[in-house]
Amino acid sequence: MKIGVIKEIKESEYRVAAVPSAVAELVRHGHTVYVEHDAGKGSGYSDEDYENAGAQIKMTAEELWTSSDLIYKVKEVFPEEYKYLRDDMIVMTYIHSNAHKDQTEALMKSRCTSIAYEDISDDRGQWPLLSPMSELAGKGGFLAALHFSQTINGGTGQLLANVCGVATPVVTIIGCGHSGIGACELASGFGNRVNMLDVNYDAMLKAKERFGDNVSFLFSNRTNLLECLKVSDVVINCILWPKTRKDHLIYREDLKLMKKGAMIIDVACDDEGAVETCHSTSHKDPVYYEEGILHYCVDNIPSAFARTASTTLCNATLPFVLAIADKGVKKALKDDKHLRRGLTTYGGKLTLLETAEKHDIPFTSPDDIVKEF
Repeated sequence: MKIGVIKEIKESEYRVAAVPSAVAELVRHGHTVYVEHDAGKGSGYSDEDYENAGAQIKMTAEELWTSSDLIYKVKEVFPEEYKYLRDDMIVMTYIHSNAHKDQTEALMKSRCTSIAYEDISDDRGQWPLLSPMSELAGKGGFLAALHFSQTINGGTGQLLANVCGVATPVVTIIGCGHSGIGACELASGFGNRVNMLDVNYDAMLKAKERFGDNVSFLFSNRTNLLECLKVSDVVINCILWPKTRKDHLIYREDLKLMKKGAMIIDVACDDEGAVETCHSTSHKDPVYYEEGILHYCVDNIPSAFARTASTTLCNATLPFVLAIADKGVKKALKDDKHLRRGLTTYGGKLTLLETAEKHDIPFTSPDDIVKEF
């Protein structure tokens, strides 16, 4: 199979889908790998690194798209790339079709096969291709709070750490998943008083085993959340909010309860999602204020740590890409129900239920699709 590793065009996106070691593995399996010129530059990999791994360098995006059977990406397909989509193509990336109706329609119109990393499941009911980036996003979220709390960056000048003779800052983290754990590792490691909220008691118990006495665990209900908002210097939201919900965990009016100079770090970055006042921002323009509260809602935090992020993402995605390349997409989908869960479009049909429900588009079960193979 001919596999194309694209250079990402999203603003401030420095990750690359395949690192050189992954290219070498694909080539070892007998596949041809094309890498767009400078695709790995932002992650510290040169064209020469990829050539040494067995890749062929394509100088333009058009060359790569038109030459490849499978496009191996990181971020969603952008309008400038729609013209390259075709019916005999496979696209694997973070699609986030719920949030991008025009992209979903373009994928359907092209009749290509598209598979979303974020929707591929495992036997534990987890999302193994999402969790590596979630951990980095959680840790990056705390580091952002550390950065913007500094006086020189417009903050209150409070160091988010346990310093002798000074009141210890309070950090509240919503969600005990991979993002929440990542944020808590750093926040608690710096000695802050940390509150972790979740609705899953087992998840809280599991998380509690990892941390010391400066981390408290509370059931996520309205009363506990409001009490945490009153005392917190930083609130880090680490839960994805269902796209179809119209309510919120934190409402605009709740921000009036928070301390002057407090921050909300929304790792999930759902527009008007768990936090009503949140909307996605970029690394170039990362923060804004609502009701006097700083909001940081960068939607691709891991890109700031591009080399680490590219490696961990590639470690997770490569087995699925290899399965498709080695078996062909039809057999790979038929053999693996978890890969099938990530199928977004096939032959012009929408195969992701959540997107179908949100945008009122007819849904075709991926299980029904594979029965036709």
